[in-house]
Amino acid sequence: MSTDKPLVNRVAASGLITLKLETFFPATELSTLDLKDYLFRELILREKDFREAMGQHDWEQYRDKVLLVYCSTDAIIPMWAYMLVASQASPFASDIFQGPPEAYYQAYFTRTLAALDVEQYRDQRIIIKGCSDKPVPAAAYVELTKRLRPLAKSIMYGEPCSTVPIYKKQKDQ
Repeated sequence: MSTDKPLVNRVAASGLITLKLETFFPATELSTLDLKDYLFRELILREKDFREAMGQHDWEQYRDKVLLVYCSTDAIIPMWAYMLVASQASPFASDIFQGPPEAYYQAYFTRTLAALDVEQYRDQRIIIKGCSDKPVPAAAYVELTKRLRPLAKSIMYGEPCSTVPIYKKQKDQ
């Protein structure tokens, strides 16, 4: 049985706007510096040894990268140690962040989405894409939903062919 009707992309014709949080992902390469590697028995920071190690460290490896500085052990790191790393890395790194990658991504997305012009989504039907090849934190989904809710006609999560409703503006709103 043949039909002469053209194929219609109903998703494209629906007026849905799909937002992919992975498009906001940082473009600058990340590099990490775990301070545990510079502690005595991975627990104690000895000032003289730490200063010497930081003086001999190859800071050039962080050129034009975002440097994440953290300690993966339960050691107590004095604030001056982070400051010393920042001072040494500043001429090389494009940015310096205190914390592991997960914390950096959360802070990055919060800052990036706070600057997003959401007015363009007023009275729109929005799908926030669910799957990503990049580690988009849950905080990014929360931040985007929080920013869109006062404006959007509806917010859904997932893929255009299979969405989970999150919010729908009531007619009296």
